[in-house]
This record gives sequence, structure tokens and C-alpha cells, in this order.
Amino acid sequence: MVDVVISGIGQSAVGRKVDRSGIAMTVDAVIAALADAGLDRKDIDGLSTYPGKLTGNLAHFSPVGTHELIEALKLRLDWYNGGGEGGAQQAGLLNAVAAIKAGYARHVIVFRTLKEGSGSLYWQQAAGPSAQRQRVGDRFEYLMPFDALTVINYVAMSMQRHFHLYGTTRRQLGAISVNGRTNAALNPAAIFRDPITIDDYLASRMISTPMCILDCDAPTDSSIAFILSNAEAARDLRSTPITIEAMAGALHSAASWDQTDMPHMGAHDAARQLWSRTALKPTDVDVAQLYDGFSFLTLTWLEALGFCGIGEGGAFVEGGHRIARDGELPLNTHGGQLSAGRTHGFGFVREAVIQLRREAGERQVPGDPQVAIASAGGGPQAGCMLLTRR
Repeated sequence: MVDVVISGIGQSAVGRKVDRSGIAMTVDAVIAALADAGLDRKDIDGLSTYPGKLTGNLAHFSPVGTHELIEALKLRLDWYNGGGEGGAQQAGLLNAVAAIKAGYARHVIVFRTLKEGSGSLYWQQAAGPSAQRQRVGDRFEYLMPFDALTVINYVAMSMQRHFHLYGTTRRQLGAISVNGRTNAALNPAAIFRDPITIDDYLASRMISTPMCILDCDAPTDSSIAFILSNAEAARDLRSTPITIEAMAGALHSAASWDQTDMPHMGAHDAARQLWSRTALKPTDVDVAQLYDGFSFLTLTWLEALGFCGIGEGGAFVEGGHRIARDGELPLNTHGGQLSAGRTHGFGFVREAVIQLRREAGERQVPGDPQVAIASAGGGPQAGCMLLTRR
């Protein structure tokens, strides 16, 4: 069986507004990843991204596609892919792993670029009433009268349902935000580094009850790139290769935020598939980088992946001791998207690699981490991967 490794990682400047074009930032990230791996552009025979180039009101969500990067770097490829349907933000990684295992490519660039900091109003424009939405006959007929059209509203309803079913509280959930900010203080690239307390969290502005502003991640301008390689082809490369032990992106329910099982969603489908593909268990994981586009999604992933029981996520994170860098499950050690900024799932994989390489400096988890987990999405689309250093 062909093993696939992450042989290189690269990141552009990350900020609320970065004065560089999307393609320039992507090239920055790719060149950094190539240098990290010790590869040249001529070594690359594959390219993958998610969700591909978007235009109009959604352009800031994904301003760069495969064709632009092929031209910018003068790549000669045997395989390439870009699309928005799959295992959430990890879809580009899932497809690249499959291509390498199938023998279509040996070294694949996988990238994700955002200009959401510069385009902070685009969601309002994209989600607002339009000519196509003046008459509705689908689920929007129950949402438009209440102006509940954004992902925030959907997640807030799932969050409220979890509170109702299991007695979860805002004080418990707030530990995820506080922990992320504590870790971000040690990350020079993080967007928000000033410490916050649980009282700051409880007093912060409500966005969609029971979700407050500190439950929401920070849009950024950013690009992250990885080099995925056939393990044999990466044997003599520059950086420590990190093995992709298992990946998953299953979906057994509707591809919509309108879920019948609101508190659980797609994370549970992906998690079940992940553990079916490895002999490792949740107790083997040394560090977890779990998607926090909203803090509640992190709670969902903790339960779905088996780090605690269903409905026990609130008690698991309460007080932040278990999820601290020196706790039993160090969580989102770079600050997560809540504090380090939204890199749309790719920042979690990057941080997992850095931790397993033991290159995280002040924020390095204690001991000798061998196994990391990284997830993305968690609502109607979800993906997760298990990484090992071996």
C-alpha cells in the first residue's frame, strides 16, 4: 500500500487585510512549502484545492483556482483538481491523497486561499434577499421571515438544542474561546493575542442567541499550501515527513445546515469513518486541532471523535484544564480560527504538522507527540485526518 506524507508546509502573510492579491499570496505560500520540503517546481506533478475559483459576491471566499496557479508557476502536471463538494475544507487534501495512492501523482501541491478580511461584507451581499428569493418554497420559507439566513443562525440553533438536551452552558463552552486566546498569545502570526477571561466571554456581544461574538472566528486574508508526497518519494527530503494515517469525509445525512439531528451533524459521519480506517484510538491522540469556525463546532468534534461521550462535551471542556497545552488533550494550540484567524481548516493541519515535528517553540506541547488529529467543517460537510510521526 502507498503511504502518503505531508512533506512541506507554507503560509503567506495572514491578516485582517493584506495588501497583496490572492494569487500573489498563493504563490508566497507555495514557494514556502516547496522550500520547506526541499523540492523544486519541476518536481510537482499534481495540484489540488477547495473549492476552486469563485466569482461575484463569493470571490473573496476563494479568489484563486488551479488554472491561475498552473500559469503563475508554469507547472507541468499529470493530475489536478478543484471543486467545492466533498469532505469540507479538507476535500482538496482527500482528493490529493487518493490521487497519490492511485499513482496519478508523486508530489501534489494542495492550497487554500482566502480574501475574507478584505471582503468582510460579501456574506451580507450573498445571503441577502435577491430576485431569486422573493418567492420561496424550500426551507428558506421558514427562515426568511426571521432574517435567519446565515450559517451563524443555523449553528446557534444547533447550539441551543445541545444546551436543551444535555444541560450544556455558555460558561462551559466559553472555555474553548479562552483556551484558544491563551494559545494565540504564543503565536506571533495570530490575529488576536490579548488574553480574555471567561467573564469577558460571558459579557461579550450576543450575535444569535446563545452565540456571542467570541464564539465566532475572525475572517482573514491568507493562503496556506501543503506538499503531499508518496512516502517513498519523500524519503530524502528536507523536512520531517508527517504520515497521513487516515482520512475521512463521509456524509450520511443531508448536505445542508438544515439537519434532522441538529446537535451532531456531519462530524459524526466523518469521525466514524476515520476510526474504521486505523488501528489507533482516541486515547492515542497527543494533540487535537479541531475546527472552530464557531466554538460549538469544536464541541461537536470532541464528542464525535470519541474524546468524550455524546452530550458530555460541556463537562469535558469546562474550566479549560483538560484542553490546555499541558492537559490531557491539548486543543487548538495555535489559537484556532477564533484567535489565530480563519484559514478555513488548513491552519489546523499546518499546526498539527508543526507540533508533530516539534517546531512550535513556546507553544509546543509537552512530551514527544506522535499522533495528531485535525478536522474541518463539522456541519453539513465535514472532514478529518489522523497524522503520525514515524
